[in-house]
Amino acid sequence: MYLTHLSLTNFRNFARLDMELPRQSLLLVGKNAQGKTSVLEAIYFLAAFTSFQTHTDRQLVNFIAARGNNLTVGRIVADFQRKGTRHRLEVRLIYEPVGVNGKRLRKEILLDGVKRTASEAIGHFNAVLFVPQMSQIVEGSPSERRRYLNQTLAQIIPAYARTLSEYAQAITQRNALLKQLAERGGDPNQLEYWDETVTDRGAKLIFWRIQAINELESLAARVHHELTHGDEILRLAYRPAYDPLPNPQNQYPLKLDTAADRSGIELDSIKKGFVERLTALRTEEIARGITTIGPHRDELRFLANGIDLGDYGSRGQMRTALLSLKLAEVDWMKNRSGEWPLILLDEVMAELDPQRRHDLLGYLDKSEQSLLTTTDLQLFTENFVKEATVWQVEKGRVEKA
Repeated sequence: MYLTHLSLTNFRNFARLDMELPRQSLLLVGKNAQGKTSVLEAIYFLAAFTSFQTHTDRQLVNFIAARGNNLTVGRIVADFQRKGTRHRLEVRLIYEPVGVNGKRLRKEILLDGVKRTASEAIGHFNAVLFVPQMSQIVEGSPSERRRYLNQTLAQIIPAYARTLSEYAQAITQRNALLKQLAERGGDPNQLEYWDETVTDRGAKLIFWRIQAINELESLAARVHHELTHGDEILRLAYRPAYDPLPNPQNQYPLKLDTAADRSGIELDSIKKGFVERLTALRTEEIARGITTIGPHRDELRFLANGIDLGDYGSRGQMRTALLSLKLAEVDWMKNRSGEWPLILLDEVMAELDPQRRHDLLGYLDKSEQSLLTTTDLQLFTENFVKEATVWQVEKGRVEKA
């Protein structure tokens, strides 16, 4: 899979941009705050329909165009080829007046000219993103790791995004009912409807996460072994808030550094156990007014030689683990979809030592297309720069170097 054309209108600092993209590697070179990262942000938005820079879509609309009370439309349009077929994906960020001096943003997505919801369109265009701030996946809060899992799995597992949305809505409704029962009383059996929805959608999410994390771990461990020259063994420790593994009475749960094999657990078994656990916790959850278990509270930890990198890892160890994860993600998407995803690297070379740079550039050779940003071409090998296409980015303009 590869991009052939990208068009931006009123997106970030680009009033207008049209690019015919080359195959293989494209290097975007320029000083800071010129628009390099915004190009990658726009491309990744087509894969995840969310930004890696902000949680608020209205910040993506060009701020000069968005001033005042007039209707403003930011657009991302991409032509790409997948499995020998051409497609067009368009996202419209419509910033429109509402009420008195108010404005709201709504999003429209068109795939080959037909309007789709985000859950319907996601997965048609795949990209793997690597930016320095992604160290939060390893050292940040559990929500950062859940966000990473959701964005990655939604690109490849067709029903994941829709199931996640339905699960989140059910959790919101169930929590509201729990609070109502705690404050006003009532029949606890009212929870049965939402329990069914939560456990049905939640069991699917847990099942898919178990499969995906096992596959990613296998690939990442192999890459990590190469990057560390066999000195470290990388593990991805999935800690579901509802753990389908049996935990016999009077026994302690497994320690974090103990490998747990959940790969053989069937979907029906996960759902059945989830229902039983929710029922057992009903009195406690009514008192607390929240749903205490489920995928919305899952955790994922990164371990090297049994050491939790989020708590005790060095900067170098965390970067190496993240690099291993991202390279594994590329192979995982290829294995699952049959197509290479686009690889997007934002100022990554400055974060890596010379050996890691060399290793990373070697992995890029097998992908169909990669886009990299940098302020310094000296970070790349002479041979890589010679074979790549180099473009200059300055003040929202992209020109061939």
